[in-house]
Amino acid sequence: MVALTTSALIALPALAGTAMAGELVINTDSSFPAVKKAFQAAVTGFEQENPDIEVTWNVFDNEAYKSAIRNFLSAESPDLATWFAGNRMLPYVNAGLFAPIDDVWAENGLDKTLKAAESAVTFNGTKWAVPYTYYQWGVYYRKDLFAKFGIEVPTTWEEFKAAGAKLQENGITPVAIGTRFPWTAAGWFDYLNLRTNGYDFHMAVTRGEIPWTDDRIRKTMGHWAELLKAGFFLENHAAYSWQEALPALVNGDAGMYLMGNFIVAPLQEAGLTDDQLGFFQFPVIDPTIAMAEDAPANTLHLAAGARNVAEAKKFLAYIARADVQTMMNEIMGQLPVNAQSSVADDPYLQAGFKMLSNVDGGLAQFFDRDAPAEMAKAGMEGFQEFMVKPERLDKILARLEMVRKRQTQ
Repeated sequence: MVALTTSALIALPALAGTAMAGELVINTDSSFPAVKKAFQAAVTGFEQENPDIEVTWNVFDNEAYKSAIRNFLSAESPDLATWFAGNRMLPYVNAGLFAPIDDVWAENGLDKTLKAAESAVTFNGTKWAVPYTYYQWGVYYRKDLFAKFGIEVPTTWEEFKAAGAKLQENGITPVAIGTRFPWTAAGWFDYLNLRTNGYDFHMAVTRGEIPWTDDRIRKTMGHWAELLKAGFFLENHAAYSWQEALPALVNGDAGMYLMGNFIVAPLQEAGLTDDQLGFFQFPVIDPTIAMAEDAPANTLHLAAGARNVAEAKKFLAYIARADVQTMMNEIMGQLPVNAQSSVADDPYLQAGFKMLSNVDGGLAQFFDRDAPAEMAKAGMEGFQEFMVKPERLDKILARLEMVRKRQTQ
């Protein structure tokens, strides 16, 4: 196995072009230490099981990879490349740079083991990737405060609002949030829209197929306005990053925080224990809508220009296996997509794995992954503005609609 760093990037096309039968070339954006260690273990395990296949594994810096992927897929292509699920993969699908892998899914029963993320890697009825890791979003809360004030974990929208009102009665802000970097507000739009209108509608919105002035979007924003009018969110949230809003939860000045599972480590470092911190699924708004979740997934794709297709498909089947995903995600501290995998002895990972493995409404990848870059930026800025000045909703939606029309012309 050969592992290249970013400094070897210039030499990559020539190296990739030497691939022959019995070889396999994989490009990854796994420069983060834990991710790199997990991929190293996966590649080593694959080589041990397949001694007749020599793996060339090229490791890129994560940011450099985003700029390089289109170039190397268009030129002397590797066999496999890491990327992301959802709409983030569509430009490469539409450009003919990723190849379909329906046979890999069918021959290995992945429609059962990877069912939770199937919708996120399917486009026009075709499978384009194997997801190997993801993490959950949801509501992290002070369960000691809930217990103190007799608050049950909410499962419905009315219960959620009632829980917030009870916290307010006791001098506690219901929800901590920092929107100085406005992607955090996008998490609220995602969940409110998924719960109000469902996964298919939400994905159509992010693809630019639904006008932002549509009454269904207004309904989503109406639910959000209920919370804003009731004063549910941390004051001056636009002045805080998401990390700078954490002390409100740590100090017990706020009771809940909608965020990805990466919030757990800094909260624990700040002193919160498992007796104080809990997790629950974002509640139901419309019981007729199937529950969908935000669960950003990392994926492995067969390059359309792959020279070693049989070997590549063997590796895709390998990285989809329950034991391999268990091993990789234990190293990364994230969740395996394979429902037959086991999860580290961590209450938040356990809760997330149970929730995501039973999702029946689809997995979104988060607004800034699902929407094109210009729309993502405009949308997040609009959501932040709405949280500060909800009376500007009409102007905000009109502005977002202008961006959508410009992108779809």
